[in-house]
Amino acid sequence: MPTAPVWLFDLDNTLHNASPHIFPHINRSMTRYLEQHLGLTLDEANALRMHYWHRYGATLLGLMRHHGTDPDHFLVETHRFDRLHEMMVFERALRGMLRRLPGRKIVFSNAPRHYARAALAVMGIDRLFEDVVGIEDLGYQPKPGIRAYRSLLHAQRLRPEQCIMLEDSAVNLRTAKRLGMRTVLVGGGLRTPAYVDLRIPNILALRRQLGRLGVR
Repeated sequence: MPTAPVWLFDLDNTLHNASPHIFPHINRSMTRYLEQHLGLTLDEANALRMHYWHRYGATLLGLMRHHGTDPDHFLVETHRFDRLHEMMVFERALRGMLRRLPGRKIVFSNAPRHYARAALAVMGIDRLFEDVVGIEDLGYQPKPGIRAYRSLLHAQRLRPEQCIMLEDSAVNLRTAKRLGMRTVLVGGGLRTPAYVDLRIPNILALRRQLGRLGVR
């Protein structure tokens, strides 16, 4: 009898749509942080934020590497939401779909844990996840770096072949596939890379495609 899988869910733009309100707010907060703490103009701060994001996969890594930034202070200040419930865009049917999904469920995100837990609570799905793994739990080494995946596997005592990873970012699935995980691309671009086992238009479509992942 097949073993129930362990589902590794990305958060932003996988479980909810962060593009309309959440991401713009975080980007503004990060730019403001760079202005205040590095003494930059708005344009300089925005350019440096983007440069570090492209070079390191996370603005935080560039700040830690080149400016000695305290990661916890940065994450708290840039992921502060006074009215998160008004900014969240998600499918109301998500809770029912996740409840019927067989196997363990873990959130695996480059976001800080406090924000991830708050977002899950707004969606009413926080109790459906066994754990929430944020950037702090990964030693501040974000996906798609292989250290992030190995940290998660070690901490959760998982084997890659047990895991099915769901992401809106195809590049993050490439590392997962290299390690031996099954991979699901949620949304994404025009093409489906060879390392993607299943592509679905949105998270609610997962339930109808379980057979293609070998899940009953």
